[in-house]
Amino acid sequence: MFCCIYESWIGHESYCTIKNKMDLIFHRYSLSLTYLFLYNLLQFCGHTWIFANMTVRFLSFGGDAQAGTFYFVGVMMGICQLLSLLELFHIADGFEECRLFPRFMQVMERNVLLFLLISLEEFQSKQIVCVQFYLWNILGLLRYPHELFCLIGTPSFNVLWAHHTLSLPVYLLSAITEGSSLTVRFLLKEREENLESWNKKLKKE
Repeated sequence: MFCCIYESWIGHESYCTIKNKMDLIFHRYSLSLTYLFLYNLLQFCGHTWIFANMTVRFLSFGGDAQAGTFYFVGVMMGICQLLSLLELFHIADGFEECRLFPRFMQVMERNVLLFLLISLEEFQSKQIVCVQFYLWNILGLLRYPHELFCLIGTPSFNVLWAHHTLSLPVYLLSAITEGSSLTVRFLLKEREENLESWNKKLKKE
């Protein structure tokens, strides 16, 4: 009789332990799901605001709008790119099933371009900045709705088609413009050095 009571008590303890572990796993899963949903929603809203702002300015002012692109949307773009650093922690913690190294290269490349190149005053009014912002936002608008639909259910065919079909050519164009941005920056730096050396020669003469 005591053996039966002991075995039933052990079985009850095991059941409670398993149930507590399952509750903790479910609680952690629901929190991570809510966090990822809010993160992707915030990124989607940020990229939508930037894209809408740039489009309205382009339709209102035409080609003259590109000179003030960084002034009007640069802060929001910086926030979105800084938030994208969290995606590296999402992959490292297992929230997202994705390869860490390609995402690391993509995130760091964009942040370096944004804060070390585009943030320079002589580079802000260049046409390549406006094009680069457009391409980054198109990639964001193709990606984050897809991520949101994957979190809440199965994405529709149109969302899947847009994400997998349009992302590749836009990403290739973005990579080309990023390389062009680096080239333009190096040319500007070389010109500044030549002007400085020329001014020094004039002062000596």
